[in-house]
Amino acid sequence: MTARHGQVQASTTDQRLLGTRSPASFVHSDPWRVLRIQSEFVEGFGLLADLPPAVTVFGSARVGRDEPDYELGRRLGAALAQAGYAVITGGGPGAMEAVNRGARDAGGLSVGLGIELPFEQALNDWVDLGVSFRYFFVRKTMFVKYAEAFVIMPGGFGTLDELFEALTLLQTGKVTRFPVVLMGTSYWAGLLDWLRTTVLDAARIRPGDLDLVTLTDDVDEAVQVILRGTGRLDPPGGPETGEQAGSGSVDGAAAGGGRPVPTDPS
Repeated sequence: MTARHGQVQASTTDQRLLGTRSPASFVHSDPWRVLRIQSEFVEGFGLLADLPPAVTVFGSARVGRDEPDYELGRRLGAALAQAGYAVITGGGPGAMEAVNRGARDAGGLSVGLGIELPFEQALNDWVDLGVSFRYFFVRKTMFVKYAEAFVIMPGGFGTLDELFEALTLLQTGKVTRFPVVLMGTSYWAGLLDWLRTTVLDAARIRPGDLDLVTLTDDVDEAVQVILRGTGRLDPPGGPETGEQAGSGSVDGAAAGGGRPVPTDPS
């Protein structure tokens, strides 16, 4: 860095560091934020590096314990645990709590990755291993890096954001062999219809992009899609080929994210 003329500061960096009257505002500066961001990555990587195979499940925090989606989440968490997966959620209430609860009750590892929000939200009581982040993008990296698949339960803006980020990573080849399952046909059907009749018709996506997701109401089917899509369960007759992967699910959605996508050359 070069500073000349009026940009030269009267004091040195050491003087400002060691000065007893230095204002505390420096901790809110952008260079300091870089260190906080770095520390969040280090903490997340350190916490999650030894996870067993895991599946990330997204869903609304606004699901009551007496709602059908809560029971669906519990059954899903239990089924994933019984299949040998740890479950990763956002660690909050609602659908996230339900999945963590189901996994823990079934003897599986229950992980929660929380986020600092204006309204305080602690990790739910069924999280075995948890961490809270300041930055959404750091948290999102952890969701993807340490999971082999995504399951998307009914949710709002946050859930939609996570769904489309996953699809974008698949479409662009940033992640490969990564099943994405939408749980709840009545909830998600309208969105898929819009993608098919508006976005696809306008040529803003390719026809094969709709094969990146599987739509189902069946917990057992969701688990089978994940096992098959990650190569842990081959169908009768051997592994699927690229052509076979495009069939056998709702509206042609490929089981487990379907066709291989090219790896990122970088």
